[in-house]
Amino acid sequence: MALGTKVTSPPPPTRYRWPMPAHDLPRLLAFADTLADAARAAILPYFRADHNVNHKGGARFDPVTDADEAAERAMRALIEREHPDHSVLGEEFGGVLASEGYQWIIDPIDGTRAFIAGLPTWGVLIGLYHDGRPLIGVMDQPYLDERYRGWMNGDDVGATCTSRGETRPLRTRACAALSDAVLSTTDPYLFHGEEALAFSRVRERAKLTRYGYDCYAYCMLAAGHIDCVIESGLKPFDIAALIPILTGAGGGVCAWDGGDASAGGRVLAWGDARVRDAVATVLA
Repeated sequence: MALGTKVTSPPPPTRYRWPMPAHDLPRLLAFADTLADAARAAILPYFRADHNVNHKGGARFDPVTDADEAAERAMRALIEREHPDHSVLGEEFGGVLASEGYQWIIDPIDGTRAFIAGLPTWGVLIGLYHDGRPLIGVMDQPYLDERYRGWMNGDDVGATCTSRGETRPLRTRACAALSDAVLSTTDPYLFHGEEALAFSRVRERAKLTRYGYDCYAYCMLAAGHIDCVIESGLKPFDIAALIPILTGAGGGVCAWDGGDASAGGRVLAWGDARVRDAVATVLA
């Protein structure tokens, strides 16, 4: 569809509802916490301290640090020991997105650029898919002592935040119109060509736009502080953990065209369906 074409009703978003298998959600969530604890212990000694930063290659600086690698190794070792039948897809040491069984999809530090700049807006992303569908998600911010959890299994859907020993439910906020919405994306130069034009149209209609928060923006959306996140070029480990958190908080995540975002790509995260519909129309 050409940019500027009027769309009166965007396609409905993926609802992520399916029959409920017999998952032991409390046990799986507890293990996700164990993984997050291990990642915290591996990462924090490197934050705002001297450590190696390497470039993975490519035209744009793509950093990996000692902390990224140490955290992913720690989480992989625990999964292999406790759940050897579960597969793993991680940013640093690879894997293939699975369509069967349990798969942990992990990004040891989402926001490595923020990490090496000493900014506390990075996070550990831990997602669990079953048969290719999102089931559990955790975003842990070790330095701020904040942990966001979400789960979605049929009608069993919810999300919480634990900060400084206190746990509370997460809930997105109501937002009736795009003109009232606070929008976020990680980088204003994330979009190119027609994507950049489409994002610019949304930005011009939104009340406020904030940049540079990586996974932390999605959790602020789940907590009811912002209204929409728009991104492009995401990998599965960038979004897997965040889908259950947003869905459990009453919002959602879909592709720009309203389809499935569980493999990444062009992603629209929203707290109120009215904002989702307005943004999807403008993006189209």
